[in-house]
Amino acid sequence: MSSEKEVNGVSGRRLSCSTCFDALWFCYSPVHQMQQYYRLGQLDNCSQKWNALFDCLSLKTKRSSEVQEILETREKEKTHIWTFRTQEEASSNWKEVFGHLDEIE
Repeated sequence: MSSEKEVNGVSGRRLSCSTCFDALWFCYSPVHQMQQYYRLGQLDNCSQKWNALFDCLSLKTKRSSEVQEILETREKEKTHIWTFRTQEEASSNWKEVFGHLDEIE
């Protein structure tokens, strides 16, 4: 068992597209399609999974140094899941979203 961390199908210097293929395979399963229909009211066309697989396969044609550089820049460009606000921004956003609760009827 390797001690290297696997991120987005990338394990150290080796790029593996099997996670992208597995995600695409699961996307067409009845379980996933029914979950999407229940949650969103429509079936998933799996285009994001296809794009991820094609992207992974195109990365396989590049040199490993290029792949590491591309993946590092993508990681830096990702937006963080949390948005940080100043106290004033948080206060104004709170009043905008929940300000109607303070009004007396």
